[in-house]
Amino acid sequence: MINAQIIEAENAARTADLSADYDALGSRLARRGIDIEALTARAMAFGVAVPSWGTGTGGTRFARFPGEGEPNGIMDKLDDCAVIHQLTDATPSVSLHIPWDKADPALLREKAEETGLAFDAMNSNTFQDQPGQALSYKFGSLSHADSATREQAVAHNLECIEIGRQIGSKALTVWIGDGSNFPGQTSLSKQFDRYLESMHRIYAGLPDDWRIFSEHKIYEPAFYSTVVQDWGSSLMIAQELGEKAQCLVDLGHHAPNVNIEMIVARLIRAGKLGGFHFNDSKYGDDDLDSGTIEPFRLFLVFNELVELEGTAGLDLAHMIDQSHNVTDPIESLIISACEIQRAFVQASLVDRIALEGYQRESDALMAAATLRAAFRTDVEPILAMARLRANAAIDPVATYRASAYRAEVAEKRPKSSGAGGGIV
Repeated sequence: MINAQIIEAENAARTADLSADYDALGSRLARRGIDIEALTARAMAFGVAVPSWGTGTGGTRFARFPGEGEPNGIMDKLDDCAVIHQLTDATPSVSLHIPWDKADPALLREKAEETGLAFDAMNSNTFQDQPGQALSYKFGSLSHADSATREQAVAHNLECIEIGRQIGSKALTVWIGDGSNFPGQTSLSKQFDRYLESMHRIYAGLPDDWRIFSEHKIYEPAFYSTVVQDWGSSLMIAQELGEKAQCLVDLGHHAPNVNIEMIVARLIRAGKLGGFHFNDSKYGDDDLDSGTIEPFRLFLVFNELVELEGTAGLDLAHMIDQSHNVTDPIESLIISACEIQRAFVQASLVDRIALEGYQRESDALMAAATLRAAFRTDVEPILAMARLRANAAIDPVATYRASAYRAEVAEKRPKSSGAGGGIV
């Protein structure tokens, strides 16, 4: 991890300016009847899980261009995740992906204690074949026409649950690439039935205090049909499986211009919203850094979440899910964690009483203006003060670069191969 003295020195050079900006913002907010200290406390309490796989350079179907100091296994990934949390104080947990992160659970617990991290939802992988795997997932996994292949995929998910149980995780996220590329390639009805039968078996293996998240994706790698293609399919799955099954919403897994915040509201209404994979998208499932393309959409999602805070049973798992092809993954995850936290604080600024009044009066203009007023408020001093009070970095990226962490780990870690595509 980064030497605390480096963080202190970087903060010392910025504290006076931050204090002035914080006081000025506090005065402006006070005129609106808003307590800046209450917002800062909310910012300090917010957390989002980082994905272990996000600490490595991503790629496309065509190529991958790894950077210096790529993590060599899960222990290196956890070191990188710890640095992100050290600098932001916003990423207290890590979401593991099996079998990429498979290791002795005792060693994982030991590393987590060393780095001060916890483990969030587990992620299974039946969308690619692994070395030594008996049967291929080329034509499906949990929904495969072959029962033995389905059995293999179910067994893998049960293994993920067992690993997670031993390291303190409380949820399993299931995303599959099953589908078809040609009309008639498969029976759309029977394929979905086979998937549900497999998921029932996985659900039966959940500990009492666990949840299972069904994640939908409109396309890729199956381009004609996808088994779990949209939030409606995901909701059907969660409702059929039972109380411990919920839906996970990935912000990139939708058709362009879909109203994701409305989907969020509907799933909360159904009692089936389990959590998020945060990222951003321009054209399709781009997995770009959160808030870089559609920051207002991210704000609108959090607007729904803040409005419905306190809804019975609402216990959301916030996770980042991105692919960093041309940036330092640690820097991208730092930026994303801060942008997600920013959207949460901005949504907390919305004047709910005024908004409800405008909605009752059908005053569309002023209702929209109320949301814009919150979104346009620069809450950076709040985020920075929250970090300072937690002994994190006022400017996390600048401090990360000043630490030369990447150069140091590059001397110790073997250089990664750029052969092949894929996200890791």
